[in-house]
Amino acid sequence: MPLNDSDMGTITAQIQLTEAELKLLQTLVYQECGMYFDERRSHFLKDRLQRRLKACQLDSFYGYYRLLTSREGKQELALLLENLTVNETSFFRNKPQLELLQKSVLEELLHHKQERRDWNLRVWSAGCSSGQEPYSVAMLICDALAYYYLRNPLPFDVPLPKPLIPPPWKLEILASDISYAALRTGQEGLYTEVQMEPVDYTARLRYFEKSADKYSAKPTLKELVQFDFHNLKTEFLPRRNDIILCRNVMIYFDEPEQKRLVEKFWHCLNPAGYLFVGHAESLFGLSTKFRMIHHNNGTAYQRIEVSS
Repeated sequence: MPLNDSDMGTITAQIQLTEAELKLLQTLVYQECGMYFDERRSHFLKDRLQRRLKACQLDSFYGYYRLLTSREGKQELALLLENLTVNETSFFRNKPQLELLQKSVLEELLHHKQERRDWNLRVWSAGCSSGQEPYSVAMLICDALAYYYLRNPLPFDVPLPKPLIPPPWKLEILASDISYAALRTGQEGLYTEVQMEPVDYTARLRYFEKSADKYSAKPTLKELVQFDFHNLKTEFLPRRNDIILCRNVMIYFDEPEQKRLVEKFWHCLNPAGYLFVGHAESLFGLSTKFRMIHHNNGTAYQRIEVSS
């Protein structure tokens, strides 16, 4: 029976999950998106459950579980999963890694692609949160291409005003997340002064417009990034990527799911493509299909060509 807000504050505070109920919820979340909440993180899971019980005005776990597993409950299941992800992100997060991306990885990629006359560059930001990561990567690639073009001029006329991506190069960045709210923020491309702190003055001038007390990503930057919902548990993931960034996402998964995900990433990368994971994450013990590249505290993994 639906309850009013004053009743709910009392009732939700009193709901105690049994071990069996907790296991049911853990299993459902794991099956849906691969996130695994062990004993150390069960308190967080319970806290988020209480929030959703209150929002749905339900007074029992089983009532909520029936909703989650019903056809009508798909939207609520998406909201629960969204509440279980911590969308912590910032512009140019883990600078040593992004310097490795810009100065070594991109330099090598652009050189090999130009030799093959392949002018397409495809990047996937998996777990993009509110967009700071894919926009950071877009800015880095634009700067790297401008610098590369100066040293390797091509016999093509550059239209005026100069585009961010000089022809014949084409850049496509796919930014995906399980949180619809985070994706909407990324698509809007509007950030506060505090969020913009890591972005230097030159980059702000080139890629953003001041809008009242916020900064708005310019249309020329926004058109390089395509935001889309993706659940990494699914088999239908974007292929033919030169670079995949999946940083601070695998910490939510247990080891078997991590292994499955890394295997998927191998298949989603072009030959000799690059995978970037979080600073505290590693492929050690998860896969032998990548070689680690380490430079100035920045780490990346390059796909090794083996029979799958």
